Amino acid sequence: MRLPARCRHTAIGRREQVQAGRDRGDQRDSEAHQRRPDGRVDRQRHRGAKVHDLRRPRPRSDRRPGSCDRTTVASLCRPQSCYCGRGAAVTEFRVGRGISDVTGEAAEAGMLGYGKAEQRSDGIHMRLRSRAFVFASGNERVLLVVSELPLMFDSIHRTVLARLADRFGGLYTARNTMLTVTHTHCGPGGYSHHLLYNTTTNGFRPKTFDATVDGTVEAVERAHADVADAMLSLNRGTLENASVNRSRVAFERNPLSDKEFFPDAIDPQITLLRIEREGGLAGAVTWFASHNTSMTNTNTLISSDNKGYAAYHWERVERGVDYLANIEPDFIAAFAQTNAGDMSPNLNLKPGSGPTENEVENTRIIGSRQYDAAAELLAEQAVPLTGGVDSRVVYIDLSDVEVAPEFAGDGAVHHTSGPAVGASALAGAWADGVGFPGFREGANPVFDVPSKLAYGAFKHLRDSQAPKGIVLSGSTLNKIRPLVAERFPVQLLRIGRLYLVGIPGEVTIVSGLRLRRTVAEIVGADLDDVLVAGYSNGYFHYVTTPEEYEAQQYEGGSTLFGRWQLPALQQTAALLARAMKNSLPAPDGVELPTLRVPRSRVPKVPNDVTPPERAFGDVLIEPGPACEPGAQVRATFVGAYPDNDLHRGGTYLEVQQETASGWRRIADDGDFSTTFRWSRDGKARSSIVVTWNVPDGQPAGNYRIGYHGDAAGPGGLTPFTGFTRSFAVG
Repeated sequence: MRLPARCRHTAIGRREQVQAGRDRGDQRDSEAHQRRPDGRVDRQRHRGAKVHDLRRPRPRSDRRPGSCDRTTVASLCRPQSCYCGRGAAVTEFRVGRGISDVTGEAAEAGMLGYGKAEQRSDGIHMRLRSRAFVFASGNERVLLVVSELPLMFDSIHRTVLARLADRFGGLYTARNTMLTVTHTHCGPGGYSHHLLYNTTTNGFRPKTFDATVDGTVEAVERAHADVADAMLSLNRGTLENASVNRSRVAFERNPLSDKEFFPDAIDPQITLLRIEREGGLAGAVTWFASHNTSMTNTNTLISSDNKGYAAYHWERVERGVDYLANIEPDFIAAFAQTNAGDMSPNLNLKPGSGPTENEVENTRIIGSRQYDAAAELLAEQAVPLTGGVDSRVVYIDLSDVEVAPEFAGDGAVHHTSGPAVGASALAGAWADGVGFPGFREGANPVFDVPSKLAYGAFKHLRDSQAPKGIVLSGSTLNKIRPLVAERFPVQLLRIGRLYLVGIPGEVTIVSGLRLRRTVAEIVGADLDDVLVAGYSNGYFHYVTTPEEYEAQQYEGGSTLFGRWQLPALQQTAALLARAMKNSLPAPDGVELPTLRVPRSRVPKVPNDVTPPERAFGDVLIEPGPACEPGAQVRATFVGAYPDNDLHRGGTYLEVQQETASGWRRIADDGDFSTTFRWSRDGKARSSIVVTWNVPDGQPAGNYRIGYHGDAAGPGGLTPFTGFTRSFAVG
């Protein structure tokens, strides 16, 4: 595998092929709770905590610096990739890392991403986490937060910044703080202050909003407390079997010079920023462009999808991180998005298909390929980053940007216009999930014809929005009630020679290329050192090139502010790049409107009740007496409504192993091998089904499954716990 020709000459270190697709099974999950931080197995480590401790967040102690073990592969700190044995290095940077749980409501919350009202949460496959990194040098610092959320909204961005201001004063601001998401489509929604994004989530959901904000702030607080001297270095490679262009029709409309840059119509570049302390690997951030949509719109279990699995695999399976332990992990890995607007992980260009026909297995495989590619880069020589950190931000009104000829590309001045949703946007991206019936990508005559009449009457609308078949005029509806945002931050962060262009939307690969070229040319950086950080600080849907916009595929119909939206963003990015290069502040931007918190329409849930002659936590269906590795163990409990208590920082379930000193936890609801599923029985009864896919290689012994719930009654919540009988494995 190789970088495209235009990238290859600037790549750092050796350009060996990235061996991807080793596609390890989850048999190593059995050791995830038994590994030491250096990767070696310690069967006596990670004793189970008391049952009640797992219902609430547990206190965290100071983090230990990472250790470098040259003898183990699992430590992922090989001799040629660490600073062990070298002369004393100057640590120009101070880095802090933090992680926290941002999982929202596991029951009856509309999921965000696919826009399907029937896709409502009824349990958890993998918990969602927020990972924060503080990069400081001298008196400057930048904060990067990568959250396993569907979308980042202005509501979260503003609230988190306000909370950070209360906690840290002016240390973390809109200028130097980037909040970006992995764009899972299987997380609960309802946390926006704009109506459009709450229509399929049963309105605004305060519990999910609070979980998102609280978890994000906690991750930052932990990163802030963790700041210490560190070495930063950058590696790049290619990954060519974890994405496919789902909008090839639009891509082919781009000029040859753009298409030649991406000969396979994908962006294969994978970038690894690694963090080392005292010679050992302490953290990593990996950027790669692929949608987080291996799980389909029929899935109703909360899932962090393929990027979440990549982070989970590196942290938990390889490094032995216990997310519920009372110590901070000594290693944190984030897998962030770039310009993934037209990149799908569904390699067969249909939902849930590719490489296999099983969406859960595809999640593991595509996630493993991203992890494998990042791990391979650790074997390559890395050049330390120098040059400190810097940041700029400006807020723009995308409804009213005058685009200069140099960015429009046709020698004329153009203007963006108010947000308009196209008919093809409602069709959905067919490779990842079909949208609403009656809509399709491309031509939609029912909406195209009246839109043409409007274009004939309003020249400015024709110039900005044609040939889009307009279904919704956001600017008109915004006058009645905030439907979609119109004012957004555009951001530029620098960490050493790495530049991150923060864009609040989904950027196609050629759109990303043009943004990168714009910034690289001004600041004098190698193109490979400039990345687009999509899904950051807000959300305006998609951005396509003007040529791609003509095709009115899903992405073009979702480019709300019209064909000149990308040139407007290039113009803004250029403004920030010039300010950064010349050590000048960014110009004043527009002011943000005041948004009120929407009224919640979440219905009141009745108090929990049990079946006759049953108690909360009773086991209705026990597991079999024995099973072999590779089998699935299942248990059904008398339960309570999960949203009574989100167990953020804790777990609803445990898999425990019997040891000489008692029962110890080996898996929980954050593990890939388990599922937690809720269902309602009548009006107020709840049934809970817990499954555990016994990993290959699981040690023989006695095991049991536990469930932690909270029953709502006249006096409030009553915590309870139930356990199955023990069963034998092996």
